[in-house]
Amino acid sequence: MSFTLEIGAPAPDFSLKATDGQTYSLDSFASSRFLVVFFTCNHCPFVTGSDEVTRKTVEKFTEQRVAFIGINSNSEITHPNDSYANMIVRMNEQRFPWVYARDETQETAKAYGALRTPHFYVFDEQRRLVYTGRGVDNPREVDKMTVNDLDNALTELVSGQPVSVPLTNPIGCNVKWDGQDAHWMPAEACDLV
Repeated sequence: MSFTLEIGAPAPDFSLKATDGQTYSLDSFASSRFLVVFFTCNHCPFVTGSDEVTRKTVEKFTEQRVAFIGINSNSEITHPNDSYANMIVRMNEQRFPWVYARDETQETAKAYGALRTPHFYVFDEQRRLVYTGRGVDNPREVDKMTVNDLDNALTELVSGQPVSVPLTNPIGCNVKWDGQDAHWMPAEACDLV
């Protein structure tokens, strides 16, 4: 079995507290046609390098009833910058147009098989996975990017077409797992394609 959620799989549920103080689950997004779950954090240069591209994608698709939740699963023991308190500070500074939630136990990251930050998962109306992987092909230096895979997948999805490239390798820092070296990844977590 693959570590990362496979195409066609249902979205695992979660119950996570966000920076707005509310707790979110899949049901919180029931009124949205599509859902993007992505694993992110406060400090990773691949996240901070591509946040503004992600913002533009979110702004473009929100009016087409696509909901977005960013989840920070990084161990704050390994990376204190990723604490819930620091997430609130970052959200207040950046005013991101997505829900930003904390996965303190890392159970949600394990359920989805999150590999890196950022790592995107796009779900259809039945909450089945239709795309997973990177947002763009150069998240650290977006001025050099040539492909916005997340935008492409969502463009196809909202227009009723199948996603032509459903799987890419996420590009970024690995998820910081509790009790492990900062660069550790599960043995079964390898490249997706």
